[in-house]
Amino acid sequence: MPDEQPPEEAASAAAHDAAHDAARDAGQEAVEREEPDDVEGLRARLEEEKQKSGQHYGSWQRSAADYANYKRRMDEERSEAGRLASAALVINLLPLMDDIERALRNVDVKLAGLTWIDGIWMIYRKFEAVLQNAGVTEIEADSQTFDPKVHESISEAEGEEGKVISVVQKGYKLGDRVIRPAMVIVGNGAGEKTKPAEGDETSEEEEQQ
Repeated sequence: MPDEQPPEEAASAAAHDAAHDAARDAGQEAVEREEPDDVEGLRARLEEEKQKSGQHYGSWQRSAADYANYKRRMDEERSEAGRLASAALVINLLPLMDDIERALRNVDVKLAGLTWIDGIWMIYRKFEAVLQNAGVTEIEADSQTFDPKVHESISEAEGEEGKVISVVQKGYKLGDRVIRPAMVIVGNGAGEKTKPAEGDETSEEEEQQ
């Protein structure tokens, strides 16, 4: 025969079981009752989080765009600073180039062909190569139509109007930027042969007859 529990313990165990069952049933009922409210709450929270995520993503995109613009500006400023430094160096070298070329072109005929003269010409050509490698190009001027963007007229002389008839000092560009315009003499149209009008030709022929 199984041992019987004391009445007090049996009553306590029964009360505990009853409370446990009641709590379980109440919890299940509460879950069943609150589940729809939780779903709506989760949906609302999910929508809120989506909005926050969209805002954060938009902020990230703006920050990324701002950084890209900043980086581009810095690169442009750095490149511009490099070009300005190169331009300053070239501008300081050009007078030296002018002097060497002027001296070589005015060498006495008796000295032309001497070894040391040829050596100076070689040095001059090396200077030209250095400038070309730096992106410096000579501005075309001789016999060109005068262009105030790249030419600087210092006087006019007899010759075809609007044409460069003589280059006093070479001009140069660094890339697309003019660092020194070519100093030129421009034709003023004087001395140009003008074609006589048709009526004038007829009168001239009549006079000859």
